[in-house]
Amino acid sequence: MAVAAAIGLGLTGTAAAADALRIATQPFPLYAPLFVAKQKKWLDEELAKAAPNTAVQWSSFPAGPPINESLAAGQQDVGFLGDTPALVGKAAGLDTSVVALSSDGPKSLAVIVGGGSPIASPKELKGKKVAVTKGSYAHHLLALVLDQGGLTFNDVELVNLPVAEIPPAIVAGTIDAGAVWEPILTRYESQKAVRVLADGTGIKKGLLLIVADNGFLKNRPEQAKALLKAYKRASDFITANPKEAAELISGDVNLPPDLLTQVLQRMHYDPVIHDDDVAEVRKTEQFMRAYGLIKTAVDVDAFFNRKPAVEAGLQ
Repeated sequence: MAVAAAIGLGLTGTAAAADALRIATQPFPLYAPLFVAKQKKWLDEELAKAAPNTAVQWSSFPAGPPINESLAAGQQDVGFLGDTPALVGKAAGLDTSVVALSSDGPKSLAVIVGGGSPIASPKELKGKKVAVTKGSYAHHLLALVLDQGGLTFNDVELVNLPVAEIPPAIVAGTIDAGAVWEPILTRYESQKAVRVLADGTGIKKGLLLIVADNGFLKNRPEQAKALLKAYKRASDFITANPKEAAELISGDVNLPPDLLTQVLQRMHYDPVIHDDDVAEVRKTEQFMRAYGLIKTAVDVDAFFNRKPAVEAGLQ
C-alpha cells in the first residue's frame, strides 16, 4: 500500500520550519471544532501563549487514506481522520498516537439506498451492488449493517468508490446502496434523493480521531497542547451556539448553514478520550484484521496517548 511504501522508502518530505504546526484535515463537519478554532483565531491565540511565533500550515484531503500517506511522507504533524484509516496507518508502521477524539455521532454515518428504492432491510442487500470507500470508517459500519441482515461482504457485489461519488451512483442506478458519512448524508437526504437504510445507532459510535506524529509530540508538546485547548474551546462553543457555528464554518465544509446546523446537532465534539472509546476502536481493529484490511495487529491501548490532553487540562 502507499503508506507502507512511503515508510519503506524512508520518505521525509520537505522539512518544516521548526515553528510550523502542520495540520491535515478533511472538509467535513465531523471536524467542525477545528474550523471554528481557525475562524475564531483561537488556535492562533493558544499557540501565541504556549509556543510564540508558531505558523500553522493547513492541508485538506478528501479522506483519511491520503492523510496517512502524507503523514508517512513526513509532511504532517497532526491528522484528523476516522478510526479505520488511523488503524491502517498504524498497522503500516506510522509512528503515531491518538491524542484526542475529533467527534463521534452514530447518525453521522449510514448505509443509504435510493429515495424510491424497495430495499427495506439489510438482508435485502443480498446480491446487490453496494459501494463503500475502502478503508474508511464507513467500511466497518457496512460490515456491521450486513451482519444485521445475516450477510457478509461475500453476499454483495462490493464496489470501491470515493464517498462523494456514492450518492450520485445510487441516483443513476449504477449501484443499489452505499455507506457514506456527513455532510454527504444530509446533503442528499435533504433532497429526498436517498434515504437511510441503517445508521450507526447501537452498533458504531462513528469515532473520528486526532492523531499525532510521535516525534512531534516529543519535540513540540506545547504545540500539541495548544491545539487541544483550542479544539476543546471550539467544541464547547458549538454545543452552546450551533447556529452561529454553522454560519461561521459553512464555507469550510461546503454545506448551507441550515443543513449544517442539523449536522452539528447530530454530533458530539468533546475531545476527551473515554474507556468505551478505546473499546470501540479495539472492535474496529479486530474487524480490520478479520477482513484483511490490516495484516499487522495494532495494540489499541498503546495507540491511545492521553498525556497531551491531561497536560492541556482536558482530562
